[in-house]
Parts: sequence; C-alpha cells; structure tokens
Amino acid sequence: MSSSPNKKGPFQKKPVFLICLALVAIGFAAFVFGLTGRHPERAWQAYLINFLLWSAIAQGGLLFSTVMHTVKARWSGPLSNLAESFTAFFPVSFGLFLILFLGKNHIFPWLHQDLHGKEIWLNVPFLFTRDVVGLLVLYGLGFAYLYHALWLKLDRSVSHGRIRKYLYSRWDRSISDDERCRDRMTIFGILYMLAFALILSLIGYDLVMSMDPHWYSTLFGAYTFVKAFYIGLGGLIILASILHLNPAVDFELKASDFHDIGKLFFAFCLVWGDFFYVQLVVIWYGNIPEETAYLIERTMTPPWNSLAWFVFIICFIIPFIILLNKKIKTKPQFMSILCTVVIMGICLEHFLLIGPVLNPHVSALPLGLTDGLIFLGFFGLMSLAVIFFLNLFPEFVRVVDGEAK
Repeated sequence: MSSSPNKKGPFQKKPVFLICLALVAIGFAAFVFGLTGRHPERAWQAYLINFLLWSAIAQGGLLFSTVMHTVKARWSGPLSNLAESFTAFFPVSFGLFLILFLGKNHIFPWLHQDLHGKEIWLNVPFLFTRDVVGLLVLYGLGFAYLYHALWLKLDRSVSHGRIRKYLYSRWDRSISDDERCRDRMTIFGILYMLAFALILSLIGYDLVMSMDPHWYSTLFGAYTFVKAFYIGLGGLIILASILHLNPAVDFELKASDFHDIGKLFFAFCLVWGDFFYVQLVVIWYGNIPEETAYLIERTMTPPWNSLAWFVFIICFIIPFIILLNKKIKTKPQFMSILCTVVIMGICLEHFLLIGPVLNPHVSALPLGLTDGLIFLGFFGLMSLAVIFFLNLFPEFVRVVDGEAK
C-alpha cells in the first residue's frame, strides 16, 4: 500500500457523468415514446431484453471474483477488484425488475392462454414473488461477499464519505482479523455461486422460456447462467481495457493477465456454443411437435432464421476463430471490440428467443431506433453504477507491478 494514496476515483471528470446521464435520459425518453406509440409492447420487449442482458453482465461479472477467490487464483487480483464493482448495478437491476410488473400485460402472452394446468406455476403474483425473493437472495449474498472483500482492500486512511464511515464502524464491531474475513468471503462466495446457478435458471424459465408456455427444455436453465458468465467476462474485459488504456488512471495489467482472462472468455465461448448446439440437436432428433415448433420458428422461418445464423456467427464462430490466436488475447484494444460484439450478439439472442412470441406473423425483424436508444439508456445506467463504485472506492483501480493494492 502506498504511503500517500490518491483519494480520487478514476472517473472524476464531469463530461463522463454528463455523457452517461444523457444516455440514461435518451433511453428513458425513447421508452416513454414507445409506450405512448402504436406498439407499446415493443417498448416493453426492449425493456425486458435489456434488463436480462445488463443484469446478467453484472451477475456474471461478480461471479468471476467469487470463483477466483474460492480457487485462490493469485493472478486475478486486479481483475477481481473490477469484477466486484459490478455489484453497484444490483440495486438498479432489482428496481428495474420491479418496474416489469407494470408491463405484465405486454410481456407475458400466456396471461391470455389456456395453460392446461400450468396456472399453478405461471401466474403473475407467484412469478413475481418467487423472482423477487430469488433476486434478493442472490444480490444479498453478492453484497455480503463484497462487504468482506472491502474490509480486506480499503485504505483506512481514506475516511471521506458516509458509506466508508459506516463500513468502518460496522467492521470495528463485527470483524476481528484477516483470516476470519477471508473465511467468510469463501463461504459467501460459494453460496453466491450456488445461488447464481439456481436463480439465473429460475429467471430464464420465468422471463424467457415461459413466453412459449407449451415449450420446455431441461437445458435452458444451465444455458441461461452459462450465457450470463460469458457476457459477464466480456463486460469485465471491456472495463479492464478502458482503465488499462487510460493514461490518467493508475491501473495497468500485464499482458499475461489479459491472456489469462482471454482464455477464460474463449472457454465460455465454447461452452455457450455447445449449449446452443446441444439444445437444438436433442430437440431436433426427439422430433416432438411441441418442442420442434419452437426451433422451426426461430431457425427456419423468415425473418428469424437469418437472425439465428447471425447470432451464432458473431457470438461463436467469429470469437472462436479470432481467439485461436494467442496474441489477440493480450491486446486490450482488440479484446474490448470483440467483447462488445459478443455482448451485442447476446442482446440479439435474447430478442431471438423472445421476439417471435411477442411479434407473431411479421415479415421483417421488429427492430428500430427505439430499441437502440433503450439499449443506450441501460448502458448509461450500468456505466453510472460502475463509475459510482470506483470513485467511492478508488483502491480498486490502483495497481503496482501487476498486483492490486
């Protein structure tokens, strides 16, 4: 730890805040405009897709830190610090989920269908109750893990801010030594990983798979949380690259660190591609009408078939080919571009899963400017959350000789 740490965060310049606030305002205006237009269901569709996407990035980002801490990976220290900054989006994500209740008539087509006995599970009060409880458990465990991580990493000589003072007073009463704190971190990290798999599966079932209530896949839960970790790694690489390439920020990673997380990103590119393919093949060979109709609509029926191939190419084929090259993984400029492309592809993948049900009998993809502006609004929210965290805890971006301070 340096004797005179810089107390300022990495994003103190006002233009950064103003740009993010402008993006949020633009996204909000686009959403309201969509609600008051002829197709409010499309505005809610874009809202749901972006809620799923950005929440998954935050949830998957923190998962990296819990995994690295549990397996005692020493190389990941600076990256784990950045991964923990994604917890700042958890309260935002929870609030955004509650807002979904207002659009229930537009995002749950099964409300007006005969569910043949599935009403016990697919009803709005029970769905929102179980998902609210699930998100509270997941985010609560994430904050418990972060609470102990902060005890180990914060510089006590920096005392500005009510949040820091509150944490210091709590720690003086509840935590006695480093070893005990690390043990608690391990416990909460493992619990978060278990909750991540269970709650992300539940969210996938309730908010995506239930769109077509007569179709089901036993692989869909695992597919959902694998995808979340995939794009969570992508978001982490982008954040690390931005800080690494900014000369005004005291954050610099070694090429080997970028290579290591690049290999992990490559590995989950393969895992995602495997689940994408296996889910399709098992259903196709089973040839059960209730199951194959779902795939036929998305892979063989225009305009969705073109989108399915596009998603597969930019989320798997292109990353697979590019990441075979070792040097690419060490180049933050190229990796941040590649990860951005993948995240955009997963956003379209959500649209592929949800869109056919909410937009039946269309001849062209129901995508427009409003969808893009709502995407930018959510990006602004995520950026503001991460900026707030890193400015509040600047220790998380100070690195010396490849080690986090």
